[in-house]
Amino acid sequence: MHFYSILLALSLFASCGTSQSQKNIKKDQVDLKSLETAYFASGCFWCVEAIYESVEGVGEVVNGYAGGRKANPTYQEVGSGRTDHAEVIEVYYDPAVITFETLVDIYYASQDPTTIGQSPDFGAAYRSIIFYKNNEEKAIAEAAKKKLGDSREYKKPIITEIIPFKVFYDAEDYHQDYERLNPNQPYIRSVSIPRLNRFKAKHPKLLKKDH
Repeated sequence: MHFYSILLALSLFASCGTSQSQKNIKKDQVDLKSLETAYFASGCFWCVEAIYESVEGVGEVVNGYAGGRKANPTYQEVGSGRTDHAEVIEVYYDPAVITFETLVDIYYASQDPTTIGQSPDFGAAYRSIIFYKNNEEKAIAEAAKKKLGDSREYKKPIITEIIPFKVFYDAEDYHQDYERLNPNQPYIRSVSIPRLNRFKAKHPKLLKKDH
């Protein structure tokens, strides 16, 4: 095989978003009316979805796109960088069990917030963003960012964007529950599962019993 063909084949196994298996949009399958929503971006949404779905008080997580200009963007459009959207998760949570503040703590505990993306996925579509829906959420997000910066845990500045939430677009069906449905996919085995396990080791008390 030609050298560049080998590199292309390897890249397909080392990046988020290459499979086309199908399933139904999961928001149609569960009752989410009593839950609050929060929105985060920090790299490949397959990885972030799995982290939040492991947490007690989270009822559902949906993968999608937000933060850009185009209505109803596709995965290919977002990945190209032409729409300014990022890969984002929509977290449905019970505020009687877990607070928005704790969701933000989980956010920072499960990524490197000093990079535009998370290895091996870098670029605008994978940037670090906390979306806020009101002034209280904004204050919580800004306080957490300042606290982390002041802690000197990272040598580089925290570059997480904190921006108002406007609209969320569901990702294509095949992106939903991706890690759970595709545990043997090479990217999942080499990137998503290790990232999830690092988070679980840091915060075992936040996990659901089945995790």
